[in-house]
Amino acid sequence: MEKIVAIIQARLTSARFPNKIIQKFNHQTLIEFLVKRVKASKKIDQVVVAAPNNNENKIVKKYLKNVDIFLGSENDVLDRYYKASKKFNAKTIVRICGDCPFVDPVIIDKLLLLLNNGDYDYVSNTIKRTFPDGLDVEVFSFDVLEKAWKLAKSKHEREHVTPYILKNEKFKRYNYAFKKDLSKLRLTIDEKIDLKQLKTIYPYLKNNKKFGIEEIHKLYTKDKKLFSLNSLLKTNEGAKLNLGQKMWKRAKYIIPGGNMLLSKRPEMFAPNQWPTYYSKAKGCNVWDLENKKYTDMSLMGVGTNILGYSNNAVDSAVIKGIKKSNMSSLNCTEEIHLSEKLIDMHQHFEMVKYARTGGEANAIAVRIARAASGKDKIAICGYHGWHDWYLSANLNNNDSSGILKDHLLPDLSTNGVSKSLKNTVYPFKFNDFNALKKICSQNKIGIIKMEIYRNIPPKNNFLNKVRNLATKKNIILIFDECSSGFRESFGGLHLKYKVYPDMCILGKALGNGFPITAVLGKRNIMESAQTSFISSTFWTERSGYVAGLKTLEVMENMKSWKIITDQGKKIKKMVNNIAKNNNIIINTSGLDACPSYTIKSNKWQEYKTFITQELLKKNILGANTTYVSICHNDRVIKKYEIELNKIFETIRKIESSGSNVNNYLEGPISHSGFKRLN
Repeated sequence: MEKIVAIIQARLTSARFPNKIIQKFNHQTLIEFLVKRVKASKKIDQVVVAAPNNNENKIVKKYLKNVDIFLGSENDVLDRYYKASKKFNAKTIVRICGDCPFVDPVIIDKLLLLLNNGDYDYVSNTIKRTFPDGLDVEVFSFDVLEKAWKLAKSKHEREHVTPYILKNEKFKRYNYAFKKDLSKLRLTIDEKIDLKQLKTIYPYLKNNKKFGIEEIHKLYTKDKKLFSLNSLLKTNEGAKLNLGQKMWKRAKYIIPGGNMLLSKRPEMFAPNQWPTYYSKAKGCNVWDLENKKYTDMSLMGVGTNILGYSNNAVDSAVIKGIKKSNMSSLNCTEEIHLSEKLIDMHQHFEMVKYARTGGEANAIAVRIARAASGKDKIAICGYHGWHDWYLSANLNNNDSSGILKDHLLPDLSTNGVSKSLKNTVYPFKFNDFNALKKICSQNKIGIIKMEIYRNIPPKNNFLNKVRNLATKKNIILIFDECSSGFRESFGGLHLKYKVYPDMCILGKALGNGFPITAVLGKRNIMESAQTSFISSTFWTERSGYVAGLKTLEVMENMKSWKIITDQGKKIKKMVNNIAKNNNIIINTSGLDACPSYTIKSNKWQEYKTFITQELLKKNILGANTTYVSICHNDRVIKKYEIELNKIFETIRKIESSGSNVNNYLEGPISHSGFKRLN
């Protein structure tokens, strides 16, 4: 017998809100609530829940005891609908999405009436939206569904069931509109805030068990604020976002800022476009969650992977070590072996302490140096992590953006930093020796702590002057080489300049992506660690030490620092040539192994976003900085050159025509600095 069948498509694996259909709502699951509302239709003969044929089916069946269930293709939802319709002898299909629990049975019946009496192939309330998002209903005949099933080819058409019908003029379509435009209201469930929104308004509607669009409209007219919780979310946003971006939205709901590292947040590159998450990485290639392959011309693990992602030798050594056990009540001998290797490379040092991150290592170095010097005050130059001792520099003035704004990083808040640390840390700019000298003459400075190179090289014998000043005033000199280490020398960059500090911090590249950092120093200073308390369980795990040993071995054998310096020079020269050929003024900076550039324009942030946006279209992760690895060979650089040149040609046209680069952006502008994102 042919009949009218409502097919509710349901799944548990939503990227933004997994398991949403089995969330509790009014003493039952959302899917149970929805099924009851659909069954309230007077014209529907049967309700079927169509779910993916995977492990989800057991869960779906658990909550739907007295409902017909069809299991079909996970990704080809059109096929799932067709086969479900065929199995249950549907003459007419009502399509309902599982994340629309407030669907109105009265509207379902009206649309069915229109389909049967109006000689239409397809009727819905979604072609031109006036209904709230979440009250979506589509009705169509089996014959129409079968034609779409046979002819629809694209991934989008197969995933979303009706796009082929909607775009094909051979089908006679009708849109049912509500008397008022309520399309801005969100009563669907894509994210957790959506569920909270429905739970907020339901108490005002539940007295009428058959509530629908009319009752919702009355409530909205009476109190619009009740509907404001999820008002910032966009209709059908999910269809426009890649899977990584959907996961990012999910992350930001439960993780402050979305992740643990500001530098990896998509807002720093191209908001709503950057893939965000990876499934695997190898060499200088990264695959996103949808298995799309990108060439990484950007961070390369934020500078950690000089030997490329998943280096065979390093990974194999770590796997072998882990098989023996990564952790024990006893210590691993690799800690000794790595220490001996590092001291052999830096014979001006005698002792080593370890951590797992650069910020930790910097805090350890400061603690030891303060203990050794007996002085609290520090002069700094560069970025040294997130810890209180560093951020306390921003307590020194009343400017909300902080004293570090002109130093390196703007917008670093001191919230949570003890006010008692005020006037303990004094920043000075790189190459400004007179500023450092003034700080040391006016304060009892016990430590000078600085990056040896970030954007510009030392000038006018700057490093030697700093060394001599520290020696003269009995100040402990620390070089933070977390970023610069291993990029132009085998070890710290200070080896190249032949300027030797009292302590040095090495990190990032030391373990080629595995967490390991080292604090090296003179014995008389490092022994002061014994007079303080510096200790952590996971500073003793094996994988970091094993990775460090093998990374150093591979680097030394192939002279990786020479390779990445040579390739970085090519990139820097290439970018300069592209800019020159397109009459665009740029500034290049950074180590040759980590070249960076900026366009001289008050719209630089917009242009940076545009560059990233266009590179993504060519499967390249890029912005304006490249951490070069040994995997960035001439072929990779050539591909990058071709695409970057096309982008600069467009920028030249924008500039010469007086156009606005904002008109070319397909999403928000990237963020600058370390601004908070939540």
